[in-house]
Amino acid sequence: MSDDSLIRLRDALRAFAEERDWAQFHNPKNLAMALTGEVGELVEHFQWLSAEQSAALDPATRREVALEMADVLLYLVRMADTLGIDLAEVAGAKLAINAERYPVERARGTSKKYDRL
Repeated sequence: MSDDSLIRLRDALRAFAEERDWAQFHNPKNLAMALTGEVGELVEHFQWLSAEQSAALDPATRREVALEMADVLLYLVRMADTLGIDLAEVAGAKLAINAERYPVERARGTSKKYDRL
């Protein structure tokens, strides 16, 4: 997703909320709570599946999962907007931090946390 895509999505969400007078409800606390709820709905689809089953979803479940993922993204983008956070910028910065924490020569093939490599 490009910076432009995120900006267009942010602007569309902002307009959507403003048209409905929902900005009054879109404070960081409420958006974080809504985001958590949507993540929970996403996780429900995988709760009792094996790793193999989770990678081979039937088309209907895959569509439901996609819509839950969209809800998570929408709330995350909206929350970033209310906090004035540039998600693309901070995601790039976090990737750079993770590259330092998890150098290829030590992290390849292991799931250990960076402080245990």
